[in-house]
Parts: sequence; C-alpha cells; structure tokens
Amino acid sequence: MEFTHFDRQGNARMVDVGDKEDTRREAVARGSIFLNPECFEQVAQGAMKKGDVLAVARTAGIMGAKKTWELIPLCHGLNLTKLTIDFEMKEETCQIEAVCTARTTGKTGVEMEALTGVTVALLTIYDMCKAVDKSMEIGQVYLEKKTGGKSGEFANPRIRTEEM
Repeated sequence: MEFTHFDRQGNARMVDVGDKEDTRREAVARGSIFLNPECFEQVAQGAMKKGDVLAVARTAGIMGAKKTWELIPLCHGLNLTKLTIDFEMKEETCQIEAVCTARTTGKTGVEMEALTGVTVALLTIYDMCKAVDKSMEIGQVYLEKKTGGKSGEFANPRIRTEEM
C-alpha cells in the first residue's frame, strides 16, 4: 500500500486532488464521554453553573469541524455544506454520545471534519463540567460511515448493526 501523504523521499505532502471529480461526500463520526451520576444529571437538567453544556458543545463542535484544515496539517480546506452535532443521553451508563455529520460536494472526503467535530464537542463538555467531575472519560471516537468519492461507501465493520 502506498501512503499518499509522503513523497518518494518520505517527506510529508498535501495530496493533489486537482484532477479528481467533484462528488457528494458525507461522513458520520461518533464519540462518548462518561460522567459521574451527579454531573450527568446536571447536564441533563441544564443546571451546570457554566450554562447550557450541550448547546455550547454543539457550537464548539461545528466550529472545530470548520477549522479542521487549520488543525491537521495535511487536510484540505473544504467548502462544507452541512455540519451537525447531535447528542444522545444514555442515563443507564451516565454517558453522552456525540454524533457529527459533515457533508460537502468536492474532491476529497469529510471524515476528518466529522471526527474533529465530535472530538471538539466532547472536549467542550469536559471543559464545562470539570469543576463537578474531574474523572470524566472521553473515548470510543470513531468513523461510523462515509459515502462518496472513488472508494464509495464505508460502514465501520466494528460497529454492531443495532447501534447504527
């Protein structure tokens, strides 16, 4: 397998996508943060002293996804046509799952934007809740699925179908 982000001398490079066709591309990424019961309840009730944790995390995740090309050196700047961050509250495990959907029509995919959006949203939750729970754990960040481009559709085989 050839690594496209390196030249023959092993130097990092940005991949030339100029000759690729524009296609509609979408990626969905997920990640979770686990909180203690007190902190989870405060977030769920909107009672955190710093404000509406999920509203701020949603905005931060969208902003982070839009800046992916500034954060990850070899990513292309993309004209994103859709970015959403949604949350699923899982009371039984005191877990908040963040889901980022990114879409564009272009020459390269949006997987990194979706993954960045989820990660920034989760980090924002951590930042806003750390006074109540310093033991929070962020994890299980992954690409769930993507469509478009030369490689076509991808559905993460490590995910059980009932989760999708």
